[in-house]
Amino acid sequence: MKKYNVAILGATGCVGREMLKVLAEHAFPVGELRLLASARSAGKKVTYCGKEYTVEEAGAASFAGMDLVLGAASNALAKQLAPEIVRAGAVFVDNSSAFRMENDVPLVVPEINPDDVARHSGIIANPNCSTIIALMAVAPIARISPIEAMTACTYQAVSGAGQGGMEQLEAEISALSEGKQAPLATFPCQIAYNCIPHIGSRLENGFTTEEMKMQNEGRKILHLPQLRVNCTCVRVPVMRSHSIAITLRTKESVSVEAAAQAIASAPGCVLASELNGRDYPTPLDTTDQDLVFVGRLRRDLIDEERGLSLWCCGDQIRKGAATNAVQIAEIALGIH
Repeated sequence: MKKYNVAILGATGCVGREMLKVLAEHAFPVGELRLLASARSAGKKVTYCGKEYTVEEAGAASFAGMDLVLGAASNALAKQLAPEIVRAGAVFVDNSSAFRMENDVPLVVPEINPDDVARHSGIIANPNCSTIIALMAVAPIARISPIEAMTACTYQAVSGAGQGGMEQLEAEISALSEGKQAPLATFPCQIAYNCIPHIGSRLENGFTTEEMKMQNEGRKILHLPQLRVNCTCVRVPVMRSHSIAITLRTKESVSVEAAAQAIASAPGCVLASELNGRDYPTPLDTTDQDLVFVGRLRRDLIDEERGLSLWCCGDQIRKGAATNAVQIAEIALGIH
């Protein structure tokens, strides 16, 4: 089997480390592996498939000879280095939001729009984690009838904010158990035993950048340019896996039974009809695996003809980021 030279940009972060784990699980045919990060992480040691690698500082000359670059770095670094990656002839599968809405950059969830990969000119964008999880749940319904509108409320785990988010939650729980207060770091207020209804930067329309991703990215992935999404994003004191409550309206009426059958038969989805005696998943049910679990499927009481409501959960570090990126790479390189 042909081997591919692979670089991971942002190799020491949560998503970068998970990318390594997923590459190993998928038996990805890695030839040379190059682990890249910022100057402050250069020199760290990372083990992959029993071999120790030294993390290098990412720079313009870092991508020579690479076939694939998996990006798990900041928007700024992705924008800075993307021209060098493309110039080197590598395919850049980027997890940042830097290129998602560029017209010439495919935005892909492999189970939904795999054919879009073929349109790439060197860069393919990985969607937002909540967008991936939500669309995995509703795309099977959209195949029956196009979705016109959605209302979504996300309940996002602290790991969605990176290692610092998890560290803040752990520090707060530990401090509060001793009657103390932990210093704020990643989040603007206490997250332990609390919810924060603000993720991203506030826009002029009152929504945040994170909330608008569901509509903007959803339109591109589902090929529904008129899709309207009203989204509220909430950070919750859960360590890993995002949950999303969705109410959607389809163009034509879709029965609960037809929607359930479509979800149950869709690749990458599980209909949680009898999950430990429950008809709903929880974040713990979906942690450290790649399936999106869907439950609480029911007829909307406001639009009883065309409305459906559901609840879904998925691991945002895996399917919401690392696994989705590796799946895109496999399509782009013709693996499997």
